[in-house]
Amino acid sequence: MLEEAAGVTPLCGIDEAGRGPLAGPVVASAVILDRGNIPNGINDSKKLTEAKREAIYEQLLECAEVGVGVATVDEIDEINILQASLLAMSRAYDALPTGARFALIDGIHAPMISCPTQTIKKGDARSLSIAAASIIAKVTRDRLMSALAADHPEYDWARNKGYGSPKHLIALRTHGAVGQHRKTFAPVKAVL
Repeated sequence: MLEEAAGVTPLCGIDEAGRGPLAGPVVASAVILDRGNIPNGINDSKKLTEAKREAIYEQLLECAEVGVGVATVDEIDEINILQASLLAMSRAYDALPTGARFALIDGIHAPMISCPTQTIKKGDARSLSIAAASIIAKVTRDRLMSALAADHPEYDWARNKGYGSPKHLIALRTHGAVGQHRKTFAPVKAVL
């Protein structure tokens, strides 16, 4: 794994969830794994079932250091989704109980944080730390979108998590956009 190649401890993995949806915030996580207590089954969150993600999420909260950062819909619209993702990542890093001395970042852009970083394409498939961060970010965001769905059930966010599913797009055209919609995203902009 890339963690051993880096040879620096403590090392964190950082990933985000929610760059593509039409609604809701982008959520990032930074995770420092305890090398002596790593939950089984950690993988890219997209390759795990919801039940498996939820189970590993709970285990990670018990045995790893976790920081979570969020960039709001307003921030996404103001600074763009890439910059908002990097902002959420830096907030996640800052939320770690212990500062990492090195960070592995999923993707090709690194947030501005106070330690050296290495970006890794498809890092959630190549690093356990990034995969763990992907699970924390995805479960956190999914839970947030399910909670937001209670106020706006017509958009089906509990199921589609804000992505542009057919039901969400129909509801957007029928009911218009609400405060959790990203106004700079084309399908939302089209109904405004």
